[in-house]
Amino acid sequence: MNVAELEMGLKDLVTQPYDQSEFVYRLMELYNAPPASIKKLKSGGANKADLVGDILWQRKFYFRTAEPGQTALTLDVLKQRKPVKTHKPRFIITTDGKEFSALDTKLNDTLHCDYDKLNDNFDFFLPLAGIEKYAGIDEAEADVKAADRLARLHDEIMRTNPGWKTPERRHALNQFMTRVLFCLFSEDTGSFAKDIFVKTITEQGGDEGQHLQSLFQQVFDIMSVPEDERGNVPKHINDFPYVNGGLFADRTEVPEFSKRAKRLLMEAAELDWKEINPDIFGSMIQAVVDEDMRGDLGMHYTSVPNIMKVLQPLFLMNLEEEFAESHGNRYERDRLNKLLERISKIRVFDPACGSGNFLIIAYQELRKLEMRIFLRLDELEGGQITHRWGTGIKLSNFYGIEIADFAAETAKLSLWITEYQMNQRFKMLFGETRNPFPLVEGGHIIHDNALHRDWHEVCPPPEDETVETYIVGNPPYLGAKWQGKDQKDDMHRIFGEFTKNYKNLDYVAAWYFKAADYCQRQNAQSALVATNSICQGEQVALLWPLIFDLGIEIGFAHQSFKWKNLATNNAGVICVIVGLRKKSNDKKILFHDDVARAVSNIGPYLIEMSDVIVRKSTNPLNGLPQINYGNMTVDGGHLILSAKEREDLIKDYPESETLVRRLYGSQELVKGIERYCLWIKDEQLKLANSIPIIAKRIAACKKMRLESKRQATRDLSDNSHRFGFISSEHKDHAIIIPRLTTSTRPYIQAGILNSSEMPNDQVYTIADAPMYMFSVLSSLLHIIWIKSVCGYFKTDYRYSNTLGYNTFPIPSLSSDQKTELEEHAWAIIGARDAHPGKTIAWLYDPKTMPQNLRDAHRALDDALEKIYIGRPFKDDTERLEHLFKMYEKMVAKKGGK
Repeated sequence: MNVAELEMGLKDLVTQPYDQSEFVYRLMELYNAPPASIKKLKSGGANKADLVGDILWQRKFYFRTAEPGQTALTLDVLKQRKPVKTHKPRFIITTDGKEFSALDTKLNDTLHCDYDKLNDNFDFFLPLAGIEKYAGIDEAEADVKAADRLARLHDEIMRTNPGWKTPERRHALNQFMTRVLFCLFSEDTGSFAKDIFVKTITEQGGDEGQHLQSLFQQVFDIMSVPEDERGNVPKHINDFPYVNGGLFADRTEVPEFSKRAKRLLMEAAELDWKEINPDIFGSMIQAVVDEDMRGDLGMHYTSVPNIMKVLQPLFLMNLEEEFAESHGNRYERDRLNKLLERISKIRVFDPACGSGNFLIIAYQELRKLEMRIFLRLDELEGGQITHRWGTGIKLSNFYGIEIADFAAETAKLSLWITEYQMNQRFKMLFGETRNPFPLVEGGHIIHDNALHRDWHEVCPPPEDETVETYIVGNPPYLGAKWQGKDQKDDMHRIFGEFTKNYKNLDYVAAWYFKAADYCQRQNAQSALVATNSICQGEQVALLWPLIFDLGIEIGFAHQSFKWKNLATNNAGVICVIVGLRKKSNDKKILFHDDVARAVSNIGPYLIEMSDVIVRKSTNPLNGLPQINYGNMTVDGGHLILSAKEREDLIKDYPESETLVRRLYGSQELVKGIERYCLWIKDEQLKLANSIPIIAKRIAACKKMRLESKRQATRDLSDNSHRFGFISSEHKDHAIIIPRLTTSTRPYIQAGILNSSEMPNDQVYTIADAPMYMFSVLSSLLHIIWIKSVCGYFKTDYRYSNTLGYNTFPIPSLSSDQKTELEEHAWAIIGARDAHPGKTIAWLYDPKTMPQNLRDAHRALDDALEKIYIGRPFKDDTERLEHLFKMYEKMVAKKGGK
């Protein structure tokens, strides 16, 4: 089935006048129903309905035309009919030609829309064609369904209130939606009187929803007033409890309701809201107001395992150790009570909190540990303290900043829901808990740009010096090239007074710097998620000296790992987690694939090393030959030839063969693309101009350069027969290296050019290089160094002459060692040549790499690593740690830092 054709077919159907005798059959045609089935149904032979005018196609659908304005009511009537229960149709469908209502009986999913918008919901009826709709992951099924219904309610309210698109009105709508969610949850958890919310909406909202606006205003207003301060209020309003807690403190405008909006609200109320998971649901309902997220409704959230990667090493592991160490101790009661006091003073602050997931999980984990301590104390006292129901962990100890208004409102609500659920768990263990209302307090969630606010104002220094503050979160990454004006202004705001060299930093670096500043001024530590680029390449030199200068060190770190959640279209960003704290003698922990290792120090590249930083060098520090960019054409493509163009040129003008050379860049080397260039020396210009095709190309190149806006390009016009910049010309051969290549390949793909082949500026080149260099560049040691100290573009690494090649640590090589490495170079080339017709991309794809080539590289690595330390290294971590030690010595020997 062609989805585009289906959508267009539905659009064509609903734009024509409604024909109740033909509508349902046309719908069947569009969803590929067999013509025989349509014919039988039309004739009445297959119609199982017992009333004239109704159509029931067994196990498929039950259809009835509704009276004007009665589609929703008709749907309710049809749901109760005996033929529906007997024949179990998948869909119940009704329309009056203006409105449309339907129910998917399998998924308990409803559709209410204008008849002429039916094409926007074409996927609702895909099961008629045998295509099941995606219903969400099992563990979040209730959350997905709830968010979906809220999204429909939100859209209908926006349709009914077209003027509600200003920021002020948007805030009012966001607050309205969170208050409705609060009421739905409170009703289903028993915090409200049974069915009070649904009953009030049903009985007092009006048949058309016309009274709901004023009704909601009264209900929300009364929940901010204590019972003993209320005046003469109608009973159905006065029955709502005093809530307080800031949730209803501000009086904000309530939107108007339509009949359909009321209907959608009633259907949302039918769900069991006590089953929602706030850590998932909080992020999910952001999709209610962010239509770009609707395609993956319920899937965009930070997963609990990833959140625990931050929270556990930051403070939870230490608390667990303290709890474990208390067991069996003669002062166990005192130690446990001290631990309870410590937990009660912990503050958690997320300055990019979204819908509050990090705060929610932190709160849950602290409450769980607190309950385990209570249970242990209860055990020690022989069951005499089970009456102790008060928790020392307050929502007021949880802080957040969030730039999206709805997410900030959601975070407040999700924290309250989490508190309620943890109180219920407490009740199961100890038999009692405090009443849910009035709410005592809420989290301090601020709607603002975290890079504009002083974090010390949001989460101010406590008077009690024993209070611990932990900064956590997953701030926006946004590489330098993807930052808009607002983000660039933010970066200047944070870094401008400290350095001019901040423009190549990722956006997340600003959160790291502000966190470091916060930690050095308070009893605080930080752990934030970031792309691994802040610990690679030039960003290391730009960011980490600023952080270290504040007296901050790395207390723990998760080395690069793939950050995944349950999003359907999950790109799997490569991330790190870096824990910051004031310099101390406390142990430092490195995590790799969830394996923890105690280390003496964690350097900015997230390995065990000193705080040394690899800086650019214009010349090789290691005694290796000079490396250069390849040649830059600056020709508008006029000096470049395809294989066919070269063939035709030489066929027509054989004398031109001396003017054409094979051209190599990254793509030509790796993918085997055949491309040529005109390589005309000054003494060959007369010959070149005697060949009309070449003369025309030279003239076109000259024109392009003269028309350039850059003076430097216009200056090249007098020599338009040559490349713009010739930086590398070899006599015999050259070794070339792609400037950009995929990180999945296990080795750098060095190539060798002969004297008739030329490199362009998409490769680096070593002219007439000794062959042992091919082995050095092709080694595992070299690619590991490049991946660590050079930058990345998306998931591809950028080879750098100044950061990677010129700084690569290598021992002095004897003649015998160079000869041995040359032999390995030819062995690798021979292994490649054993597969004629295969590209470098194929040869170095981990899935297709031939075994003989793997063996040749492995033999090289063993030989080279024996030169370094007398044996092969154990793993990549040992390789990097050794290379950085060598680099530090090499720089010191050169008189550098």
